[in-house]
Amino acid sequence: MNAKQNDMAKTFRAFHDGKRLLVLPNAWDAGSARLMESAGARAVATSSAAVAWSHGYPDGDALPVKLLAATTAAIARVIRVPLSVDSEGGYSKDPVAAAEAIGAVIDAGAVGINIEDADQGTDLLCAKIERIRDVAAKRGADLFVNARTDVYLFGLVSEERRLEETLARAARYRAAGADGLFVPAVTNADEIRTIAAECGLPLNVLARPGLSDGATLASLGVRRLSAGSQLAQRIWLEAGALAREFVETGCSDPLFAAGMAYGDLNALMTDRR
Repeated sequence: MNAKQNDMAKTFRAFHDGKRLLVLPNAWDAGSARLMESAGARAVATSSAAVAWSHGYPDGDALPVKLLAATTAAIARVIRVPLSVDSEGGYSKDPVAAAEAIGAVIDAGAVGINIEDADQGTDLLCAKIERIRDVAAKRGADLFVNARTDVYLFGLVSEERRLEETLARAARYRAAGADGLFVPAVTNADEIRTIAAECGLPLNVLARPGLSDGATLASLGVRRLSAGSQLAQRIWLEAGALAREFVETGCSDPLFAAGMAYGDLNALMTDRR
């Protein structure tokens, strides 16, 4: 990790201090990352699903690590804010291989990652986090490891046990070396407050229908709010509808009803090296 990347890492870690909610509108390629930065994002995070879709792969550890690293490098080249990369489950059930994948992401310019337990179990994610810590240390990288638990998202336990299970997993991930806890799909304010107060890590939640606004989330103790794949899903929906209408009718007018000006988009993508 070079001096610039180390500075970015320190900045990104400081964003979790609770003074101001870190809001991340997740990107999927260099162009979308520039757009998120230009919209005022203090850091850029990727959505693993959106990155996979942009390369024609499904979500779920299917994206080749070489493409993930190339996407990371492309984004790091064009932004001037810290970059965190959603790394799914590390693209392997082998902790050594998962850590090697994260090493490639660090080398490409990331200062933070997400890594998830999904249905792979707590022991495996702990082993991955420990290996990732070793890989980061060898690179002199102050990597922010955001451990994602899918207890709420995938209903891994009964509703009555979700809170207890989330806190139990948080304790194990913290002991393994995690820096943050990501709990997608939790929306209940009381549960969010309890997790934030008792998990011992900066809490990251995911945008969902009915979730409290940023100011309220901050008051509940949340440190980080992510859009996840929803921005990409909205854009894919709208692009698909436009394309379908154009193919069916051959009518040009709907294509020009709205959109960023060509000059503005071109200026946004001007090389900033």
